[in-house]
Amino acid sequence: MKPCDAILLDMDGTLVDAFAPIVYALNATLEEYSLPQMSKEAIVRHTGKGECSMMALFGDRRVAAGKRFLEFHDQRMFELSPLPAAEDLLRGLLDAGIARAIVTSKSQQRADQQLKFLQWDGLLDAVVGLCDDRRQKPDPHTLQLACEKISCKYERTWMIGDGIADMQAARRAGLARVMGIANSFSDAELRKAGADETFIDLQGAWTWIQKQIN
Repeated sequence: MKPCDAILLDMDGTLVDAFAPIVYALNATLEEYSLPQMSKEAIVRHTGKGECSMMALFGDRRVAAGKRFLEFHDQRMFELSPLPAAEDLLRGLLDAGIARAIVTSKSQQRADQQLKFLQWDGLLDAVVGLCDDRRQKPDPHTLQLACEKISCKYERTWMIGDGIADMQAARRAGLARVMGIANSFSDAELRKAGADETFIDLQGAWTWIQKQIN
């Protein structure tokens, strides 16, 4: 019997390096609002905290700043690339009969466009991004929607992510196993947020998963 029926996957920082447009957009927006520039490392940590952590930097101007951020982001939306082992993992899970769904805190439209650019359409059973009626991680809402879309029970579903919000959302959803990629957050931070296993990169996670499913 397979150890799980499905694996939910975060997108940015887990499967895809899509931070170039995010870093460009945030710093361009910060400049317009006469706020200090931020390093890539600091911005990546903000994206991993969820709940619009980046937009909170703008205080009561966050709504207008958010719109400007997206305008800048879309100028460079396709400056992204798969992280090492991402396609191997997706194809390997497909071959093993394990469902695959992306759960991301970027908009549904942008996630769909970027994944189409990567030509990953046939490698995924579902993609759940944000829209008006969805609550972002660390709320478990989008993870629950993904499980509904792929008809998988929480206790038969695993999660892989690189942010604190990923770990918290997966734990709150009651998923069977939570795996963290320690890119911008440490092993200790990810485990404190709910990770059962942590790895230095996606290849390490995929190697571990193969041992469980073979």
